[in-house]
Amino acid sequence: MELIIIRHGLPLTVEKEDGTAADPELSPEGVQQAAKMADWMQSEKLDVLYCSPMKRALMTAEPLAKIKNLEMQIEPGVAEIDQHSSSYVPMEEIKEKHPEQWQQIIEDGVDKTFNAIGNVELFREKVVKTIETIIDANKGKRVAVVCHGGIINVWAAHILGIKNPLFFAPDYTSINRFMASSSGVHSLKSLNEAGHLR
Repeated sequence: MELIIIRHGLPLTVEKEDGTAADPELSPEGVQQAAKMADWMQSEKLDVLYCSPMKRALMTAEPLAKIKNLEMQIEPGVAEIDQHSSSYVPMEEIKEKHPEQWQQIIEDGVDKTFNAIGNVELFREKVVKTIETIIDANKGKRVAVVCHGGIINVWAAHILGIKNPLFFAPDYTSINRFMASSSGVHSLKSLNEAGHLR
């Protein structure tokens, strides 16, 4: 089967004072990215569409579901590590507007930054288990999963045997392709396809 993992579009910045989950919606640019991604995928065969329950993923999956006439299957196991965080600031905004904070993230490393939000190892285990379940349920099919950069990193690192489960920054609405054979062999087909954004 072919597994296509798609990152959500650019979200809004949300910082909540009451401690509730930020769960941002897409920014206007993110909505445009999602539409471009759906148009790009229009000619591709898709059998099943899964989606994270977080707003930015749901809004990204909507145009794809519509253009492919597929019902979204909500999968909590591909929610991002920051699912319960009261703050969401896109990395690009931190880099541009808060250079000191960005420098600290660079010095600390992504693992330490993510561990401040949630346990990276537990997150990795959850993601791998969830995606293996999706693969087992869809033998011989072409499946898309709209989710988050952390999910893409964890699964790609798992397939490539990379120790650090957070090793690259996927573009918003990037398309990442993996193959999974019935014998249990998994492989990487492509990472970070973003031709639709050019």
